[in-house]
Amino acid sequence: MAAAQKVQEVREVTRIERIGAHSHIRGLGLDDALEARQVSQGMVGQTAARRAAGVILEMIKEGKIAGRAILIAGQPGTGKTAIAMGMAQALGQDTPFTAMAGSEIFSLEMGKTEALTQAFRKSIGVRIKEETEIIEGEVVEIQIDRPATGTGAKVGKLTLKTTEMETIYDLGQKMIESLTKEKVQAGDIITIDKATGKITRLGRSFTRARDYDAMGPQTKFVQCPEGELQKRKEVVHTVTLHEIDVINSRTQGFLALFSGDTGEIKTEVREQINAKVAEWREEGKAEIVPGVLFIDEVHMLDIECFSFLNRALESDMAPVLIMATNRGITRIRGTNYMSPHGIPIDLLDRLLIISTSPYEEKEIKQILKIRCEEEDVEMTEDALTVLTRIGMETSLRYSIQIITAAALVSRKRKGTEVSVDDIKRVYSLFMDESRSTQFLKEYQQEFMFNELGVDTEQMETS
Repeated sequence: MAAAQKVQEVREVTRIERIGAHSHIRGLGLDDALEARQVSQGMVGQTAARRAAGVILEMIKEGKIAGRAILIAGQPGTGKTAIAMGMAQALGQDTPFTAMAGSEIFSLEMGKTEALTQAFRKSIGVRIKEETEIIEGEVVEIQIDRPATGTGAKVGKLTLKTTEMETIYDLGQKMIESLTKEKVQAGDIITIDKATGKITRLGRSFTRARDYDAMGPQTKFVQCPEGELQKRKEVVHTVTLHEIDVINSRTQGFLALFSGDTGEIKTEVREQINAKVAEWREEGKAEIVPGVLFIDEVHMLDIECFSFLNRALESDMAPVLIMATNRGITRIRGTNYMSPHGIPIDLLDRLLIISTSPYEEKEIKQILKIRCEEEDVEMTEDALTVLTRIGMETSLRYSIQIITAAALVSRKRKGTEVSVDDIKRVYSLFMDESRSTQFLKEYQQEFMFNELGVDTEQMETS
């Protein structure tokens, strides 16, 4: 029965998640010694880059690398974003991870530096600890007496037990409503927060496991709690600095968190929050969790953004900054100066640079195989070989794009597997970059605004 339940859970998850370009990545695929496995957790090849990312990851987990910056540089389609996504997966849910594209900051209705500040503060978590008194136990019986007249307050009794003790509590009107709302019944294991009166159902008691068929597969069974009914429990909440900023910013209020339209936040608000967080840290109430800010296509930032990043990285409230770029020596936006990767030299000095290299044939084949599984496409071995060859001659991205299109062509002819003919058909339908360029060269005269072959001096004079 347990196995059947597991399969059901997996199906549910697949239905909820959409398939994206990097949805097959589950982590960095490293072993305990931080050595990269050839194929693991959706990652293929790039062993040196993944090993370097693994070292960075360990430093992030130990909180030793806040305010440092890493640049992942390499040709297009060599897995730069994949490595960043792998790092995000490996860090887990508790470490804040913000991903953005370099060009994103130009499309927002706020200043560039404000957009970057918000991205920075979204990537810094504050782990707040607080102690609460809770009552935790298994519900033995709930009695709710309604007055015979139909009016007046309801009264009730709740019997809770642990493995060692049992107590009867008198219930007030509010608690009766909460219990009814949560649909609590005998055999449930619940916790009641004494400060707020909040009731949480943890699951059904194992003693009720024989009633399993009457409950359905989603029922969770838990052990009856031990010891005292009343306990002191430390609750830990992790929020980002940006969330605290928005909640404390009078103009928006916390509802702005849901709409995403947070607008610009005043510097005074941020300074007060920084002071408060520093105070909590000294008292031991909170600790800072330096997260990760990932900026893809970093060459799209301009000189003002770079100078801001330079300063922001020196702050004691800085996350780990991971940047990715596929440019070589190019112009820094906003200036006429050329620089490696389009990044000013003074910022490059601060960066640890991870280099990615082009994939080999067997690696491309493995990636395409993983993508076929992810996209639920059955493909013959010959078709996969042809697709790998296409990937070698054109680009990995082009061959990945073909997979679903070929699956649709195969389904149209009522085939069960994608064959070589399906791949050929799609290859003839959709051009890759090199064939498109060739086509333009041959038929350039037919297109509007054709500039090839036209003398540049003549263009300038006209």
